[in-house]
Amino acid sequence: MQWWCSAQGIAWTWTWRPYVGVWIMILALAVWYWRSYKRAAREWNGDHPRLRAPHVVAAIAGIALLWIAFDWPIGTLGAGYLASVHMVQFFLIAMIAPALLVAGWPPSAPESYEESSHAARRTPVRWLVNALTHPIVAIVIFDAVVVGTHAPPVVDTLMATQVGSFVLDMAWLIAGIVFWWPLIGGPFGRPPLRTPLDIAYIFASSLSHTGISMYLLLARFPVYSVFELAPPISGISKLTDQDLAGGLMLLGGAAIVLGTITVVFFKWQAELEREEVRERREQEADSSELLRG
Repeated sequence: MQWWCSAQGIAWTWTWRPYVGVWIMILALAVWYWRSYKRAAREWNGDHPRLRAPHVVAAIAGIALLWIAFDWPIGTLGAGYLASVHMVQFFLIAMIAPALLVAGWPPSAPESYEESSHAARRTPVRWLVNALTHPIVAIVIFDAVVVGTHAPPVVDTLMATQVGSFVLDMAWLIAGIVFWWPLIGGPFGRPPLRTPLDIAYIFASSLSHTGISMYLLLARFPVYSVFELAPPISGISKLTDQDLAGGLMLLGGAAIVLGTITVVFFKWQAELEREEVRERREQEADSSELLRG
């Protein structure tokens, strides 16, 4: 029995394989969120808007997607059989699940961003979190992790052992949380980026995706030994699998970037419209006061 998915060099079958380490991690994460919501509910008396159902659903969805990405069969296929499934894992672990986890995290105390920011400086852990989630630091960490964990020597070395595979998955997850934190806003006083800074931030994240995808698509030989030497799966060649991985990286990255920018843009437009309505009402109120005077 394995505790984490890694390359094993055995022929692929659809026989279910248990991964106890994955179950323990997912259960621990679920308990952590459950206790955090209970604590936040006590502190806010259940009235804070971030305790509403959509945020709970986001947290549950994020945990569920991590389980799908880590466990059999996606975790097994991505760890030692197909580069294309490995790329699906990347998007689930580093891009989609972290966004849901950050969006679903409840506040731990009834403080404004400014007050919470001052409180965050009082402990080393909170200070470190705020430093790592500074937009410039966050985007550098994210791009460095994405590029580093897709370098052939790194992939071939880490995916060969359960510990190495676990390290790679955790690097993706942590980098993803760090990346989404400045966009969505998180605990410890980190407010979300304001438009248009958030759009520039999102575009910066696409540089690493594009470079890796083009490298995989243009290579005319398998670049990852762990997938080249893996037991073959009927119906897909090694180069076709690699081209599919590059295409998924290119199209998937573009979809996430453009989708996020679209959401940010329409949210920004809605804020501008609300601001215009508010200013118009204030002007009308001032005019009424002048007429009455």
